[in-house]
Amino acid sequence: MTRVAAVDCGTNSIRLLVADADPATGELTDLDRRMTIVRLGQGVDRTGRLAPEALQRTFAACREYAGIIKEHGAERLRFVATSASRDAENRDEFVRGVLDILGVEPEVISGDQEAAFSFTGATKELAGGDHLPKPYLVVDIGGGSTEFVVGDDRVRAARSVDIGCVRMTERHLVRDGAVSDPPSAEQIAAMRADIEAALDLAEQTVPLREARTLVGLAGSVTTVSAIAQELPAYDSQAIHHSRVSHDRVREITEWLLRSTHAERAAVPSMHPGRVDVIGAGALVLLSIMERIGAQEVVVSEHDILDGIAWSVA
Repeated sequence: MTRVAAVDCGTNSIRLLVADADPATGELTDLDRRMTIVRLGQGVDRTGRLAPEALQRTFAACREYAGIIKEHGAERLRFVATSASRDAENRDEFVRGVLDILGVEPEVISGDQEAAFSFTGATKELAGGDHLPKPYLVVDIGGGSTEFVVGDDRVRAARSVDIGCVRMTERHLVRDGAVSDPPSAEQIAAMRADIEAALDLAEQTVPLREARTLVGLAGSVTTVSAIAQELPAYDSQAIHHSRVSHDRVREITEWLLRSTHAERAAVPSMHPGRVDVIGAGALVLLSIMERIGAQEVVVSEHDILDGIAWSVA
């Protein structure tokens, strides 16, 4: 057994996993898994820089995580930073802050690396069974970008495109500094066109339509599953490996895009940090399902974070 810690810092959230890894059995036993919405990518699409308040929120979460990692006595730590910190002009300020707090330098990984970690994390436990046909298409809908990976026992093709839920919300659904409540038909149509163009780009590299099982990762997908199940609170066990039909995803997406902020906030399984961006994230998922003709999505709570943990184990 090796006790490892993994941190995944994305555009919308920062997440920690401390786990015992047993490479002999392929089992990863969680000791602590948590997520904090920090919105590191606030305004990056518009300004090209990480906002001072976004950095402070992220550093505060890092200080909390440092205490947890020390408490559990993790032997190894890897900190991976994704889309927002790749794009920012002042990412050196982010790197210095993380190094000071956690003692490791964040690795600002490429979209292809991000995709490979997501694939490993999502499929390592699926590979033991034969009930889900291969190849898999693993789709990780983040805040700034979405990763597409096709593979069976290994990655065959991967691509990252800039259609995350935060980026799409800020680009299409914000008017006069506030998210439209609800968005207009014109705003939704523009967002959909942007998503379709990005899917065209992804298909230049990744044979999306060859996949026989669609596996969806990250908060937009897991929240759609929670809504579909009408959960009284967010429940990772109920969400992990749940299946949501195309028709149900369409119904939920249409409701999210015509609902008000207050209506979305009243959903008991909705994280407060996702209320304004969940409509865009759900539309990305629906667009992917329609593009490849998927009748359902298999939802996984195991994702890039688990892949990072395995990479240090």
